[in-house]
Amino acid sequence: MNRNLMRQAQELQNKLAKAQEELATITVEGSAGGGAVKVVITGQQKVESVKVSPEAVNPQEVELLEDMITAAVNDAIQKSQDMAQKKLSAVSGIKIPGLM
Repeated sequence: MNRNLMRQAQELQNKLAKAQEELATITVEGSAGGGAVKVVITGQQKVESVKVSPEAVNPQEVELLEDMITAAVNDAIQKSQDMAQKKLSAVSGIKIPGLM
């Protein structure tokens, strides 16, 4: 392989590694129930926190709360994946579908 191509590949690898490190420090918030449930996750899809508004806690409606938590987590994951794809695409110069 030619040296220039090897150098470019190494530079891209370094940029991608740096972007992955940055994603670990960036957070996004997903919510459900009009903000009654909020979930914060990192760009690497690690849950940082879950907040539940006291008004959302009703012993007769536990299933509704469970649904809101699930929806908030899924919302946060989607936002995190979108953000990660944009960041990594910007570094690599290519859009990789289903990257995360």
